[in-house]
Amino acid sequence: MSQARLASCVPLPIEHKTLVSVVEKAKDWALMHGVGMRDKQHFNKDTIQIAPFVLLPSPFPRTEFTKAVDLQPVLNELMHKVAHDDKFLENTLQNALEVDDFTAKLYDIWLKVREEGIAQSQLSLGLFRSDYLMQKADGNRIKQVEFNTIASSFGALTSNLPAMSRYILKQLGYGDMIKNMPENRALSGLCSGITAAFDLFGVSDAIILFVVEEVSYNICDQRFHEFYISETRPELQIVRKTLNEIYEETSINEKGQLVLDSKPVAVVYYRSGYEPAQYPSVREWDARLRVERSTAIKCPSIHYQLAGTKKVQQALAEPGVLEKFMGGGTPTERVRDIFTGLYSLDFDESGERAVEMAIADTERFVLKPQREGGGNNLYGADVRDALLKMRHSRERAAYILMERILPPLVSGYVVRPGAEVPPPVTDLVSELGIFGVIIGTKDKIYCNKQVGHMLRTKLADANEGGVAAGLGALDSPYLLDL
Repeated sequence: MSQARLASCVPLPIEHKTLVSVVEKAKDWALMHGVGMRDKQHFNKDTIQIAPFVLLPSPFPRTEFTKAVDLQPVLNELMHKVAHDDKFLENTLQNALEVDDFTAKLYDIWLKVREEGIAQSQLSLGLFRSDYLMQKADGNRIKQVEFNTIASSFGALTSNLPAMSRYILKQLGYGDMIKNMPENRALSGLCSGITAAFDLFGVSDAIILFVVEEVSYNICDQRFHEFYISETRPELQIVRKTLNEIYEETSINEKGQLVLDSKPVAVVYYRSGYEPAQYPSVREWDARLRVERSTAIKCPSIHYQLAGTKKVQQALAEPGVLEKFMGGGTPTERVRDIFTGLYSLDFDESGERAVEMAIADTERFVLKPQREGGGNNLYGADVRDALLKMRHSRERAAYILMERILPPLVSGYVVRPGAEVPPPVTDLVSELGIFGVIIGTKDKIYCNKQVGHMLRTKLADANEGGVAAGLGALDSPYLLDL
């Protein structure tokens, strides 16, 4: 399938000697400004290496970038309403729960806390990210890839990318072009959501708890949130704990507060807990339940996490569903316009049609399970093989089928740790993520805003683009007036 192409912001290829020099400068800039990650192959807590990045900012239509920015508060509110519609979540997830043990365990926690009476008046914090690709067949207009409600990453690192890209452009003699690069304040915006939630909790000596993995490779992105809050709100204490440590070290007091080291926890911010491997034993599940039972403001709450599943994304694209949550009119039409084809694989007439359609033309579709974190989707011949294998199995209800989005290509250089210098010119495609913050209860929203963006770019022939998973590279948009 052929793809459209956008011109690089700088004529390519760059002369060899100049390219070698500017790549070395860029790598040093990245290391000295924390655009880094720990090495998965040679892990050492005392060292970081550059996170993969694209040397030149990637072109992106200004109108589509602005559209995505403007839509984020609308999508925040939509997902907030979805998360608080018990019946909709029950009906939407029902079939998936029978075959997806991970989602079923999350759902069971949700049921338990609902039956007990959800604490802290159901106040939840959402640090969301809506991801988009441009669709060639639709005039390079944005189409939503997914909506992330837990551990939406790279707000911190990509906040530094515009400054790095401006530095590189100046080094190459294109300083006049930096006016087309939008500011990115994702880090400060996301942190403002955490501190606003802390203030709403209303206990001055409470602490903020970051839930982290046993081993954190994406350490810079996580720590910058902690450092920013410590600089701007030095009276606030932030503690990092794994789910296992939460099991061992926390309790719930007579007020229903989650207590750690004799201090109540105001906000629990999850940077772990989004995939099955992060719950290796019952202890981690018990810790998650304890947090949900407490008065701490969760980011995300269990119902926010359930609202971020692929089945919910697919259900929202069905006729009349957006209208149920949003009413009619322009906002609903604007949201529907960003949806691509999404199909259920349930055991009914429409599910059978979707299976037949995907087997007949596998290159048109992506098969998605209920998972976050990258590297889980199936493409091409793998779609046919998977569907033939589970065609008569209930397992297929845990997946959705999505029409494949074909974004425009752009030529560029990807700089990776330990790779050849200078890197070769390669064809790339970019995925835009817009960050949003929402805080509210079922009946009242206290905060709802768009707070920044990220651009994640991958090789054009790579199916997945997760940076933390080693498949993509950090980038920054260069806005075009097409």
